[in-house]
Amino acid sequence: MSDFRRSLPNPETRSEQEVDELLRIWAVPKGFRIVTAVNNTVIGLLYIGAAFLFFLLAGVLALLMRTQLAVPDNDFLSQDLYNQIFTVHGTTMMFLFAVPAVEALGVMLLPQMLAARDLPFPRLSAFAIWAYVVGGLVFFSTVFYDLAPKGGWFMYTPLTLKEFSPGDNADFWLLGIGFIEISAIAGAIEIVVGTLRTRPPGMSLTKMPIFAWSMLIFAAMIMFAFPAVILGTMLLEIERSFGWPFFTATKGGDPLLWQHLFWFFGHPEVYIIFLPAAGLVSMIVPTMARRPLIGYRLIVVALIGTGFFSFGLWVHHMFTTGIPSLSLAFFSAASMAVAIPSGIQVFSWIATMAASRGGFRITTPSLFVIGFLVVFTIGGLTGVMVALVPVDYQVHDTYFVVAHFHYVLIGGMVFPLIATFYYWMPLATGRLLSERVGRWVFWLMFGGFNIAFFPMHITGLRGMPRRVWTYPEGLGWDALNMISTVGAYVFAAGVAIFVVDLIRSHLRPANAPQNPWGAGTLEWLPNDVYSTRSIPFVTSREPLWDDPTLPQEVRGGHHFLPNAPTGGRETIVTSAIEAKPQYIIRMPGPGWEHLIAAVFTAAFFLLLTVKLVVPALICGVIAIAACLVWAWGLDPGPSKGAVEIGAGIRLPTYESGPSSHSWWAMVVLIFVAGSLYVAYVFSYLYLWVVSPQVWAGHGSPDLPSAVWPVTIALLAIAGSATMRAAGRLLPDPGTRRATPLLLIATGSLGLIAAVALEMLGHWQSGLRPTESAYGAMVYMQSALNGQLAFTLFIMSGFAIARLLTGKLDHVRRVSFDNLAVLYYYVAAQLLVGLLLIHGFPRVAG
Repeated sequence: MSDFRRSLPNPETRSEQEVDELLRIWAVPKGFRIVTAVNNTVIGLLYIGAAFLFFLLAGVLALLMRTQLAVPDNDFLSQDLYNQIFTVHGTTMMFLFAVPAVEALGVMLLPQMLAARDLPFPRLSAFAIWAYVVGGLVFFSTVFYDLAPKGGWFMYTPLTLKEFSPGDNADFWLLGIGFIEISAIAGAIEIVVGTLRTRPPGMSLTKMPIFAWSMLIFAAMIMFAFPAVILGTMLLEIERSFGWPFFTATKGGDPLLWQHLFWFFGHPEVYIIFLPAAGLVSMIVPTMARRPLIGYRLIVVALIGTGFFSFGLWVHHMFTTGIPSLSLAFFSAASMAVAIPSGIQVFSWIATMAASRGGFRITTPSLFVIGFLVVFTIGGLTGVMVALVPVDYQVHDTYFVVAHFHYVLIGGMVFPLIATFYYWMPLATGRLLSERVGRWVFWLMFGGFNIAFFPMHITGLRGMPRRVWTYPEGLGWDALNMISTVGAYVFAAGVAIFVVDLIRSHLRPANAPQNPWGAGTLEWLPNDVYSTRSIPFVTSREPLWDDPTLPQEVRGGHHFLPNAPTGGRETIVTSAIEAKPQYIIRMPGPGWEHLIAAVFTAAFFLLLTVKLVVPALICGVIAIAACLVWAWGLDPGPSKGAVEIGAGIRLPTYESGPSSHSWWAMVVLIFVAGSLYVAYVFSYLYLWVVSPQVWAGHGSPDLPSAVWPVTIALLAIAGSATMRAAGRLLPDPGTRRATPLLLIATGSLGLIAAVALEMLGHWQSGLRPTESAYGAMVYMQSALNGQLAFTLFIMSGFAIARLLTGKLDHVRRVSFDNLAVLYYYVAAQLLVGLLLIHGFPRVAG
């Protein structure tokens, strides 16, 4: 690689025909077929637009609530409608706006920052986005039909149990949000694999843009945090629908289990939202300061530290629930410690501004960055306050906490998001937003925000509780609430002007300069529908500053992959650490399969919500069929051989096993499944601590005899050996062999039999899931294993079909390798479950 510059091809050898070919291959579908597009520029804009729409809709609900609270004893909204609006507002802001918005920015910006043609799974991104759009719009619409949930965005039990929340309102939250979380996980898989495997040659981890680092950590946090709330929604929905008493205290359950699961997701989510926003700020500040970011390595460590610490803070929200004093001390210290990495980033930005070359440029993005620093710092200081247990005891569930988390979330996410619109709009649309209008937008939003939320600190200290729909006069809250309401409308005016400016910009010609801010990172290279014309070799963190001729070289096709050597959509896959070129990935183009899968998956969950089981199952079958058709064309095989990418380097166009990007995606999915199972193990042990009297040997039937777990373990071990043998006996290309087919089928059926035997053993012992929390947790283990076994059954059938059609052999084996690695994980989870369910009660009893 060191002599790459000397081996650049002669510019005269590049042809306009190559550009025409790239434009044809990467063309966006026209007319109504635009919905089938998978280009990151198209679906990224759709994703951002949908997220911002939900922000506006939730903002309207916030204004309705502020209008209700403007004066005492107001009857503008009824109590029931206020509770619905309150719940939908918080849910929309957290689940439908904040996380999707930053994930959308990753889909939109990461390929440009990494000089990749696209992320490795474009249809997966498109699937996640359409599922989110359909599911999110249906969920939000429930507020118009008196079907919206009323239990708050946190849905605390026992308020949300069936006896206190009858009807389908809570089910819309549980199934709808659980489904949307799955969509977010799909996006996280794309971001993890894309960031690690599609960087340009030479861009080692130490040269990655800070935003790429923040998105990588963001996606990793989603992998480990979101499964907890997915499990929580599953447990609560099962209790509501089938009466399994996970949260019912009279049968050994505990309502606090919901809070543990929810806040294990909920507090990391604050940093899941903040870290990408901080990454955006770390990109804008150096550009406006005209110098590299001070403390790059420290900021990377701070990002990692923030992600790590955030998982030790969930009890921060539960200080008043009777937690033991030792636990309070630990979580209080952890809550204060997380301020350290955040402080590192703040001081790095300030230092970079102070050391700017020629003065820090005050532009609209700069103003929003400065506003972010002010507002987020105030939110951080109040966060340290509520981390102190005595203070939290006084302000818990008051408007002081409402003020705190709005300073953190709006200051830490919305202000950087608006800065992003002003900064990166030329990249997305070729148009600049108005600087003059932008300053009006900033001052209205900054002023309105502080007018609205700063008085809430005082309102809370004066004792106004959260989640109340009205209040009597004469308590000292009247004037403060009116000021907050006025501030909310001022803030809304700023947002409205921003939307008008956004619309006006699209009426002007797309004539913004290529790099209007003079930035040094790769997203400002000349680009088209195919992203960059050629992929550069990266030697620094600010390649456009270090090599001013790089844009012209890239536009001229003088770097890697200047054409389409395989005749389709492709980009370079590099090694995860040093970014050494490894192979060419061939990516799918537009299609209907992922769109059909997304729509019918959403329909499956939504129909289950209203208990239309048969139509839901039909939609589920259609969704699975669409996914299988979609997956059928994702393994093109090694037919293209090796191709030249430039500088005399030839790369293969097919890889399998640990080198394959799809294998990496499966491993990421296994981490998600493992996180879900760890949350289950926590729940099982937590309920054992809370209510040991209903556990086996006490208030429940005895465990099945040892014959059952031994038989199940032997089936899992034998199945794994069978699957391993099948991998070794895959046929040569162009040949057929029946043995692997039989081994795959045997292994799959063996694991399904093991899961069935686990349930049968407990049923025959007399244990029933509705009688106690212990029984519910035991059968929940089988339900989790059953989900994975069903997935393996589908994947096994898919692999067998490819064997029969000659599309699976010992070379072309991606589908089998993915099946095998998931099989080994499921078998391991089943064995661990046997130790937990059959071994732990015997030891602990």
